[in-house]
Amino acid sequence: MSTNNDKPENYGKPWSRDELIVAFELYCRIPFKKTKANNPAIIKLAEMLRRSPAGIARKLGNFGAFDPSLLKLSISGLTHSSKLDREIWDEFHADWNSLTLEAHKLRKSLKNESVKGIDPIIPTGPSEKVQLVKQRVHQTFFRQAILSSYEERCCITGLKIVDCLIASHIVPWAEDERYRAEPSNGLCLSATFDRLFDRGLISVSKNLTVIVCDKLIHHGAKETHDLISHYHNKPIIKPRRFQPAPEHLAWHRDNIFIDR
Repeated sequence: MSTNNDKPENYGKPWSRDELIVAFELYCRIPFKKTKANNPAIIKLAEMLRRSPAGIARKLGNFGAFDPSLLKLSISGLTHSSKLDREIWDEFHADWNSLTLEAHKLRKSLKNESVKGIDPIIPTGPSEKVQLVKQRVHQTFFRQAILSSYEERCCITGLKIVDCLIASHIVPWAEDERYRAEPSNGLCLSATFDRLFDRGLISVSKNLTVIVCDKLIHHGAKETHDLISHYHNKPIIKPRRFQPAPEHLAWHRDNIFIDR
């Protein structure tokens, strides 16, 4: 960013594909209501792209114009988006893993230093190390996107203690690598309910209500009822965006949930 009152170096210039990738990746990680010029994450990206924070905020608003979940909430993004904006939206909604890795590499090339919370580079050495770094990049993006979408609260209990929240995969991490970074393959759950979901003791119906297995419903202990089974048939708290995909929820009910 330039000093004094000069405009940033790239002010008014057309956006490149690389710039749009890192902007879209940021769009997915922060709540739409925080896509403001005074958001530290937007200021940081503006410095990297040599654009103004207001310009970054406008571009994120352009992506919001394509977001169906915002339309359902009667929230509209900014108009005047470009053809390339739409292409980036469509391309990476079909390939979330590539989005996280490409955006990570691009931030590194722009910044040339460590990105806080993410390993600094994707190494070219032993494959185990490469996979470990990729895993951390995916996990970081996935957690931020999920917690942002659910406004940092458990979608079953409403708990709003970030340190107790898990970005839970609906189709497990190891089951199908295509869905590892996909936000619609996630739920925000407290640590206890993440464990219950992972073990198949609870699931989510196609109508987005909680399903508790018969084993817990008929457990008998008052504590089990008060802490878990009384949520049976109650609706989850829906995310502001990235609604859980019906096909992923169906997979969990068919393959993980203990319906007895």
